Amino acid sequence: MGRIFGKNGMRGIAVTEITCELAMQIGRAAAKVLASHKEKSAKILIGKDMRSSSDTIEAALCAGICSMGADAELLGEIPVPALAWQIKQREACGGIMITASYVGAEFSGIKMFSSYGYRLGDDREEEMERLIIDDPDKLEPKQRKRYGRILQCETAADEYAEHLKEIAPADLSDIKIAVDCANGAASLTAEKLFTALGAEVVMMGNTPDGLNINSSGSTKIESLMTCVTENNCQCGIAFDGGGERCLAVDEEGSLVDGDVIMAVCAEHMKAQGTLRNNSILVTQANNLGLLRFARENGIGTASAPTGERGMMRRMLECGFSIGGDPSGSIIFPDDAPSADGQLTGIRLLEAMKASGRKMSELASVIEKSPQVMINVPIEKNFREVWKNDRAITSVIDEFESILGEEGRVIVRETGKEPVIRIRIEGRDFSAINKMALHIAETIKDRLEMRD
Repeated sequence: MGRIFGKNGMRGIAVTEITCELAMQIGRAAAKVLASHKEKSAKILIGKDMRSSSDTIEAALCAGICSMGADAELLGEIPVPALAWQIKQREACGGIMITASYVGAEFSGIKMFSSYGYRLGDDREEEMERLIIDDPDKLEPKQRKRYGRILQCETAADEYAEHLKEIAPADLSDIKIAVDCANGAASLTAEKLFTALGAEVVMMGNTPDGLNINSSGSTKIESLMTCVTENNCQCGIAFDGGGERCLAVDEEGSLVDGDVIMAVCAEHMKAQGTLRNNSILVTQANNLGLLRFARENGIGTASAPTGERGMMRRMLECGFSIGGDPSGSIIFPDDAPSADGQLTGIRLLEAMKASGRKMSELASVIEKSPQVMINVPIEKNFREVWKNDRAITSVIDEFESILGEEGRVIVRETGKEPVIRIRIEGRDFSAINKMALHIAETIKDRLEMRD
């Protein structure tokens, strides 16, 4: 067995790859790592998205947790950020979310959270992996007087919606919006939430059946584009299956991605005096257009690794109040311990209403740079080798010099099955496309010579 947790938890085909046996061992390891320091009985919260496989994996996690003497409190079907917030509220020693976020129903996944509601750190996930892979004997249940109990919470989703209204009490009256819940966890809360804030809401993607999760939503936003224009909405917002991401559609049916949402919200926060350090946090994935927007509007930028865990760590260290990526994973650390799609939607609509402008006008503040991305699969034994090949690095250096401040070249390895991802941005699509192809061919040629 290889590494279990990646930068964003674990994900695989439900039940066959993320097996009941593995889920039970994760439950045991979580209880040992998260709850072993508690003198009295500790509890771990478990939430799940709307997939038909979630009940099966939940049962296995409960068996593992309770067999180690810790309690498992089940929050039921709930958005990921709701679980993250509830951990501190319920004085739990951690949380486990069963979700594969934005992918199809055949997948499942597990995300681990600390007692503060933040994504669990690498060191503790690695400790869990070591127990599961290298020292499974230490996870063998012992005879004990008290085993853990399974506790039920029926009100977690409603409590979360009330919490969002308290921390983001926006007045959305006189705004007509379309909301696509991706047939996921936001289906439980979004309509009541946005209606309570005063918006006129046209709902879609809010009839989950366990199989249709992410059949629409932030990763398949075309149906929302149509819904917005057909219903004369001023804006549309779309979530992913776990309720973490938010993308939008303007009144003309055009996409408003995470870069634009970041710009609109940052501009509004600066005007309100809530943009701490007068800066935003970005990743390598953000478009150069967002960086230009920030520079032209006197807003600083800082970078962090992709993935929520790395972004949140940097934001807490440096005191930023907003960060995110183009996919719509936006973090407001003053308000939430994780990326929260519905909170992002509220903040965006609040900024639109305060501006008095149409969403299409707000979105025009960013001039996006063309991007080209090419993936080059490599053999595992060639991992990291290309970084020390002068023929490859000199080509990258040359193109970086040519582009200067008007573009950038990002070349990195990604994925369990090694792939070198080449991403280039610049003003001239034809030029950067040729550059990307040239780098890809150089990598292939140089690695073939090493066979």
